[in-house]
Amino acid sequence: MNILIARFNHETNTFSPVPTPLSAFSPAYGRAAYEADKGMRTAMAAFIELAEACGATLVTPVSATANPSGVVSAQAYEEITRRIVDAVPGCDAILLDLHGAMVAEGEPDGEGALLERVRAAAPGVPIGVALDLHGNITPRMVRNADVMVGFKTYPHVDMYETGEHAGRLLLEMLRGEARYTVCWKRLPLLINTLRSSTLSGAMKAAVEAAKGLERAGLPAVTVFGGFSLADIAEPGMSVVATSRVDQCAAAQDAVDALAARIWAERADYGYDNEPLATSIRRARALAAGATRPVLLLDHGDNCMSGGTCDTMDVLAEALAQGLTGIAVGPICDPEAVAQLVAAGPGKAVEVALGNKAPLTAIGRNTPPLRLRGVVRAVSDGAYTITGPIYRGQRVHMGRTVCFDIGAAQIVVVEQTHEPMDLGVFQCVGIDATAFAYLLLKSRMYCRPVFGPLSSGLVECDSGGVTTADHTRFRYRNVVRPVYPFDPM
Repeated sequence: MNILIARFNHETNTFSPVPTPLSAFSPAYGRAAYEADKGMRTAMAAFIELAEACGATLVTPVSATANPSGVVSAQAYEEITRRIVDAVPGCDAILLDLHGAMVAEGEPDGEGALLERVRAAAPGVPIGVALDLHGNITPRMVRNADVMVGFKTYPHVDMYETGEHAGRLLLEMLRGEARYTVCWKRLPLLINTLRSSTLSGAMKAAVEAAKGLERAGLPAVTVFGGFSLADIAEPGMSVVATSRVDQCAAAQDAVDALAARIWAERADYGYDNEPLATSIRRARALAAGATRPVLLLDHGDNCMSGGTCDTMDVLAEALAQGLTGIAVGPICDPEAVAQLVAAGPGKAVEVALGNKAPLTAIGRNTPPLRLRGVVRAVSDGAYTITGPIYRGQRVHMGRTVCFDIGAAQIVVVEQTHEPMDLGVFQCVGIDATAFAYLLLKSRMYCRPVFGPLSSGLVECDSGGVTTADHTRFRYRNVVRPVYPFDPM
């Protein structure tokens, strides 16, 4: 029994200027792909363990994942897709760890096109897919998968469990115990990513309803929040179920009912974006008398949604309002890193920091922030994640510097990076718990680790390419009408 297992992950922000070449995926091939995921907290890792437990021969053509960024280059997309499709012949089952919101040059439906090619190469072979909660589900994706399961958490902490769920159902098909199909309902609803958290609110209620349908007998039900920063024809929310073929009609009724409930509550998926100056004043009030840091979460420049990780608005406003005791991280500025490393630890230096990536898609051109300070430490920016998201994975930020400007200590790095772990600060000797404020380039991924260490959090909009204010984006391809842009 041969089982093909592969990983190809990318969430594409079509407004992001950050390029996505093949190198961004750091692809591993063959045995190296197996070793890259074995024992990790990924869906592919779960696929591997399930396949090995049933004595299957594994075919692992590729494991490739890149941080969210701009449109995937045609060369990268074709190279990784070809590796997967070429490995299909001779396989008895296929398990793919995908994202669901990939856009490539010339192909706005990255996963749909991939699955279509896989299906054409393997007619009749069962295909199972694990997806991110923020997947933009398309008809081609649904037509070409037998099993489809998505994350039920945001912040995402159930990647492995999602893979185990999808893999278990697919192995039931392979053993002849069941025949599955996918049914779905898409909603013309662009929700704000900050309202797709499963910790509270309408999204939590929707996910709980999906879990209830699973307890009632449906093999798998997922509420996909979609990814609204993809300017494609039909991004947005959907409800997807994996159903037994002979129960498809009842499953579709359940999916339609849950989708109708979400639509009735569509106003609850919007986000009121407050002015940055107001957010900083609110943070200062929270910090008064607090014994733990206040989190300043820069949702307008979140690299895990395609942000450049270099907008300086939040720090500039915090300094303008007189805040001190701030740890900031990370700011991606390779040019500044080179200058700071050349100066060396203990040296005073003035740099033009951040605001260097062109934000032409949203019409922004802000000069760098000129800051004078002391280089406190330099490291290779490598650390092992200890928190619940990708625990055990070794990550690299490139050369990393602690730059002390007095009011703030800033982690400056060569590569965009989500601050999901204390290692972002610890790798340059910063104790993040010792500060009054932590300014993090993050929306959600930081919360499982930094939330419990803080006295509160304030969401701050730097006005970058992941801003919660969707009126700043010029959508050209989205099919209208769509809520909330149109009255519906």
